[in-house]
Amino acid sequence: MSTSTAGSGRRAPLASRLPDFPWDSLAGAKARAQAHPDGICDLSVGTPVDPTPAVAADALVAAAGRWAGYPTVWGTPALRASILGYLERRWGATGLTERNVLPVVGTKELVAWLPTQLGLGPDDLVVIPSTAYPTYEVGAAIVGARIQRCDDPSQVEGTPALVWINSPANPHGAILSKQELRAWVSFARQSGAVLASDECYGEFAWDAEPFSVLDAQVCDGDVTGLLSVQSLSKRSNMAGYRGGFIAGDEVLCMELLELRKHGGMMLPGPVQEAMAAALDDHAHVEEQRERYLARRALLRPALEQAGFTIDHSEGSLYLWATRGEDCRATVDWLAERGILAAPGDFYGTESTRHVRIALTATDERIAAAAQRLTD
Repeated sequence: MSTSTAGSGRRAPLASRLPDFPWDSLAGAKARAQAHPDGICDLSVGTPVDPTPAVAADALVAAAGRWAGYPTVWGTPALRASILGYLERRWGATGLTERNVLPVVGTKELVAWLPTQLGLGPDDLVVIPSTAYPTYEVGAAIVGARIQRCDDPSQVEGTPALVWINSPANPHGAILSKQELRAWVSFARQSGAVLASDECYGEFAWDAEPFSVLDAQVCDGDVTGLLSVQSLSKRSNMAGYRGGFIAGDEVLCMELLELRKHGGMMLPGPVQEAMAAALDDHAHVEEQRERYLARRALLRPALEQAGFTIDHSEGSLYLWATRGEDCRATVDWLAERGILAAPGDFYGTESTRHVRIALTATDERIAAAAQRLTD
C-alpha cells in the first residue's frame, strides 16, 4: 500500500488499511425485515436491551456531583479493589495486586488498539481465531501486522507477538476447555507472545464450564504474558457506560497504564463508581443470565423446527445456526419473515454457511421471532 496520497504528499488515510464496515452490507435485508407487518425482530446485534441494574445506575447518579476534577487512567482505589475481588471470587485468580489491573474505555477500544499500544508493526504476527469478532483483525490491520487465523496452537506458523483467544466465543459460542486454555498459555510462554483472552461473555455459559486464563488451574498462578479482557457491557447491561478492564501481567498492565496516561484514555469518574458497584454485586448477573436462558430455550427449538442446525453455542449470547446454504441466502430467508440475523461471513471465510442469531432482544421480540419460525 502506498504511504501517501498521489500528488499531495499526504499519507493515505489509516482507514484505507481496513475492511469495509460489515454492517453496511445488511441494509437491504434490514429494510425487508422492517417491512414485515408486525415489525422487525432484530437479532443481528449483541447490544443489551434490558435495564441497567439499579445498583450501577444509582451509583452513577450518586457520583455525578463529585467529579469536577479529572479522573485517573488507573481508576479509583475502590474500582481496582472491586476488580480484584471479582476476579478472585468469580474467576479463581490468585496473588494479584492492583498493579495487575487496568480499567479501559470499553473493551472494543482495547481490542482495536492493543497492537498499537504494544508497539507492533508490519514485521509482527498476530494470531486470531479462525471465526472471530472482526475487531481482532482490525487491530492488527491498523498497525499493518501479519494475521493468521488459527484455533490450535500446534498449527501456528511462525512466532507471534500477540495471540487472541475468546471463550465463550463471539460469534459461535464455543467454550475452550481448561486443557485447551492451558495449551494456549504454554504456547504463548514458549513463543514469547502476549496471550490476550477475551472473556467478555464469561458469565453466560450454558452447556460447558468457562475458565479464565487467570485461574490458577489454567496458569498455575503465574500470569506472566497473560491478559484477561473483561467487560461490564454484557454482564451488567452497561454497554452505554463503556466500562471494561484488563487484568494479568503486571509489567504489561503498568506499561499500558503509562501509555494510556499520555493518551488521556480515562474512564469518567461516575462510570468508575458505577463499575465498582456492579462488580461487587452478583445478584443482577444471575437475573440477567436467567433472562437469556429463557430466550434461548424459546428460540433454539423454534430454529431447529424451521430446519436449522445449531452448532457450538455452548455459551455467549448467540445461536450459531445453519441451513446448509450460503449465509447470505439464510439472511434473506429470515428477512422475509421479518427477522434480521448477522451473516457468518462477517467473522471469517470459514463461517460462510452460518448466521449469528442474538438473544439480545426483548422477550416480546424473541417470542415473535419464534412464532414466525414455526408458523
